[in-house]
Amino acid sequence: MEDTMSPRLDEGTASSAITDPPTTPTAVPETAAVSPGSGIPLADLTEELAQLPPFDEVAPQDARALSRTLFARLQELDEGTHEYAYVRNTLVELNLALVKFAASRFRSRSEPMEDIVQVGTIGLIKAIDRFELARGVEFPTFAMPTIVGEIKRFFRDTSWSVRVPRRLQELRLDLAKAGDELAQQLDRAPTVGELAARLDLSREEVVEGMAASNAYTASSLDAQPEEDESEGALADRIGYEDQGLEGIEYVESLKPLIAGLPPRDRRILSLRFVANMTQSEIGEELGISQMHVSRLLSRTLSRLRQGLMVED
Repeated sequence: MEDTMSPRLDEGTASSAITDPPTTPTAVPETAAVSPGSGIPLADLTEELAQLPPFDEVAPQDARALSRTLFARLQELDEGTHEYAYVRNTLVELNLALVKFAASRFRSRSEPMEDIVQVGTIGLIKAIDRFELARGVEFPTFAMPTIVGEIKRFFRDTSWSVRVPRRLQELRLDLAKAGDELAQQLDRAPTVGELAARLDLSREEVVEGMAASNAYTASSLDAQPEEDESEGALADRIGYEDQGLEGIEYVESLKPLIAGLPPRDRRILSLRFVANMTQSEIGEELGISQMHVSRLLSRTLSRLRQGLMVED
């Protein structure tokens, strides 16, 4: 342990053991708080922290005062040392209440609260690494925008039903904000041109962003409608694919080709494919042999097939 102690620590404390604060202290002394910028040796500071109650039970004003002391101590330590990590981790635990408060604003979202708190904790760690005590700003004031921003970024990146580029995700937010502002000014929904002028974008970019917004949420095909419970699920109301639609194009293309056939060939086609007669029955109807009907039918079908393959 002596090899890992920072040389900046006061003499006589290098041999002191650094232990994590107990989770269930026996009492909370009145002298637990320490004054900001006091330069307390880490071993003494550890003893002070060991006498504190669990960090989630520390009063907000005490947490702010203790955080200032820890930030002052953090600036005196070398990054990467055990002492630096200890003070930094203590700051994280001491200010987790900020993360829980920020996460409570997103309680209505579908994501588990544990995941939101975890993401907010990442924002808290970023705020701790960026905070400068010399600015004279309270740490909660500095940290809250970073924590909330990290949580919002998490929802922006993971809550889309269909993954779209980050550019379109940000464009959706800009369109929503500009749409609300213009709707209040115009007392109606803004047009694509008005949105494009407001955001200094082309109409094509606005349309692309509006189309991408449809991918933000998706409805389940098995979901029941909220307005009218008598209706079935969405899957029950979606029309089926008509297989006959595929043949419409071929039928329309065949009409002029069939009209150009000789009358006997047209009649053979009608008897075979409309009246559903066999070749023998067609031969008896026309007074020719079944073999002759087969040759005429093959020649006619080959002619029609070639006509369909000819490009316009």
